Amino acid sequence: MRARGRSYRYVGPVELKAAVRPGSSGCRISSAAEFSDWIAGRSVAELTEPFTFVVATDGALRLAPQRSEHVACAGGDMVLGAGEISFVREADGWAVSEVSNQSTGYCPGIGSWSAVARALDGAGLGRPSGFTHEVVFRRCPGCQEHNIVRENDFVCVFCDSDLPEAWNVDPTV
Repeated sequence: MRARGRSYRYVGPVELKAAVRPGSSGCRISSAAEFSDWIAGRSVAELTEPFTFVVATDGALRLAPQRSEHVACAGGDMVLGAGEISFVREADGWAVSEVSNQSTGYCPGIGSWSAVARALDGAGLGRPSGFTHEVVFRRCPGCQEHNIVRENDFVCVFCDSDLPEAWNVDPTV
């Protein structure tokens, strides 16, 4: 099954994708029970940091420790969303306290929120109404470097070229 939404291919360093080994992807979470089992196995230190997440092209949430590469969490595959996520225990279960699209390997657009929201809902996790921290990625048409746009300043930090308003990180799209 393929979920709805734009998919993102990995655009980060090739050596990181080359290091991905079969079976190394993040833990697939498709229910509150699966999440409870997974989170119970996390150390106290891990719980103080955000986790790495991806939304696979089948719509499933995959989670890995914070220092994991997104491409490894995705098993090298394309994703519908990627970023960092933190959780909080509430009276009626677990919920997302913070979530971003911060993934410099996939550089997902802020429109990836809809896929992330569907995956979180499918996993039975409470969530905010959108990313708690949105990251705007653009590829410079001049020097081809990937940029994080800060304060709506659409200018390349590497060569001072203007950056496009629309998402353009993957040159094959």
